[in-house]
Amino acid sequence: MRELQVVNAAELALAYAAAEYAVALDGDALPLRVGRPARDLEAYWPAARYLFVSAWNPASHPHSDSANQAADERLVARLNTAGVQRHAAWAQDEAGQWREPGWLLADLDDSVANTLARDFGQAGVLAWRRGEPVRLRMLIARPADAQPAAHTEWVAD
Repeated sequence: MRELQVVNAAELALAYAAAEYAVALDGDALPLRVGRPARDLEAYWPAARYLFVSAWNPASHPHSDSANQAADERLVARLNTAGVQRHAAWAQDEAGQWREPGWLLADLDDSVANTLARDFGQAGVLAWRRGEPVRLRMLIARPADAQPAAHTEWVAD
């Protein structure tokens, strides 16, 4: 597991919560937004739990495309070995200036999901249960200056 060094975790959480997310299912792009239910996705792909995770840009520090693709290949190999169901997904900022590929996973328990994300250097993931709003789970300690947010949780070791 990596020790993440995030410059401003409070700002990072706000950016993650404001980002636009989507998952590709049979040629459709179904949107995901923190704080909103994902009814279309859940109807299309029923599961008890969902997790959006990426292997790109650990700790939100830019890496080369080749390094990011290699990390993604390691993540996919691990998911294949574990037999985890998944669909291609992505995150992007509201302005469309930044886009990061990832995976929407089904039915991982929280501890497995957190370990997976941390093993790939991720500071946060989207995680929610069927029928509930999409939540942002920050996998680092909550800084003192982080404002409360209804759909953001902080889960440090």
